[in-house]
Amino acid sequence: MNVVERILVIDDDVELCSLVSEYLRPEGFQVEAVHDGKTGLARAISGDHLLVVLDVMLPGLNGFDVLRRIRDGSRIPVLLLTARGEDVDRIVGLEIGADDYLPKPFNPRELVARIRAILRRSHKGREQDVPEVIRVGDVELDPATRSVLHRGKPVDLTSVEFALLQVLLREAGRVVTREALVDEVLGRKFSPFDRSIDMHVSKVRTVRGTGYIFALSRPKVKNATR
Repeated sequence: MNVVERILVIDDDVELCSLVSEYLRPEGFQVEAVHDGKTGLARAISGDHLLVVLDVMLPGLNGFDVLRRIRDGSRIPVLLLTARGEDVDRIVGLEIGADDYLPKPFNPRELVARIRAILRRSHKGREQDVPEVIRVGDVELDPATRSVLHRGKPVDLTSVEFALLQVLLREAGRVVTREALVDEVLGRKFSPFDRSIDMHVSKVRTVRGTGYIFALSRPKVKNATR
């Protein structure tokens, strides 16, 4: 990796932050660790980092409060750390705007894989020579500028939501399975117990089903039955 990629870790577990830093540095990441929500928020919106690893349980401002305030003015990718088994934390985090989540305790290799997958999604489109604007109905998506317009008005999306909408628009009129979305959008193998892709789809309008389709007649992401 030629360019140092700066990662911000916000977690009050000093020992964990140290271990994460030790593991990420050999992978080419430069890690800054802070241990409270207020300081973490200030650093997250500073523009100095490519991605934030954010713990839910923080003193002062908790992780959800930090994430809400980050999303008030920044689209920086956020990987949320949650307690294992706390499904509510994961759901709330994704609804607020987390790009992905990882339950504690976690395998450091999985942390690196999740970070790289998120960064690939956020960079996708910028490296293309002449990215094509996708227009379906009254929705317009521009991969070059990472922007989306609905009826001419800008829509704020996380990197995951943008990648998800890009796939659905590209396949407009055709069913896209949940397995395919997890593989292309989240960059990992599909698990029937992982509902994160459904939460992301819900941000761009959805109902439960076996797959998703962007209807050509109306700009709506809808359930697709077999």
